[in-house]
Amino acid sequence: MSTATGRVLVVSVGRVDDLPYRNTSVRSAFVKAPVDGAVLATPLGLVGDEQGDRRKHGGPDKALCVFPAEHYAEYQRRLGRALERPAFGENLTTEGLTEGGVCIGDVLTVGSATCEVSLPRNPCFRLAARHGPKEMVLWFEETGFTGFYLRVLEAGAVGAGCPVRLVERRYPHATIAEANRVMHRDKTDRSAVERLLDTPLGESWRRTLQGRLAGRTEDAARRRYGPLGEAEAVRGGGG
Repeated sequence: MSTATGRVLVVSVGRVDDLPYRNTSVRSAFVKAPVDGAVLATPLGLVGDEQGDRRKHGGPDKALCVFPAEHYAEYQRRLGRALERPAFGENLTTEGLTEGGVCIGDVLTVGSATCEVSLPRNPCFRLAARHGPKEMVLWFEETGFTGFYLRVLEAGAVGAGCPVRLVERRYPHATIAEANRVMHRDKTDRSAVERLLDTPLGESWRRTLQGRLAGRTEDAARRRYGPLGEAEAVRGGGG
């Protein structure tokens, strides 16, 4: 296959620090900065990048966080201001890799690294902590403009301007857009859930969707509103 799919515009890493959120703060490496030159991408992420909560961020399923540059215009419109890249805690800001054209299990070369698309990004309250509006997580869910994660199958160098090429596509039905639809907007589509579970979907989403098939309902309040949890959900809405 090996056709040009897109390219990396910005490569970014971050260090763990206090991220203010309402009347408290959380430890997070959400605030990242672009790096010059190439960076080694490994199965555990970019060299020099950190995660504040390794239970939910990082690890083999979430080695690299990708966010399409195409979505910046929509969030700038909603926020009413310009945004510098990386604005959303991503490692790779890309061009040509939107959710409707990328599938779970896609094998990609990114620079000299070989990667596999693992799961959509599940937006959390750190977006609101960084940008202000508590509705920000809901915006990501509603639009489906979330970005996604890559596993790193073979380590390699990644830098701004490097091409991203599609090597293999085994699950053309399982786009990131479809996974977002099933997770956030059409939770009763059991057949679609079963189709997603028949892919190399990342473990965190796999557990959630398997629980849904078993009749369990996930509580999104803490993911959306963090330490404020359900109290903020009641004030802010969202289901």
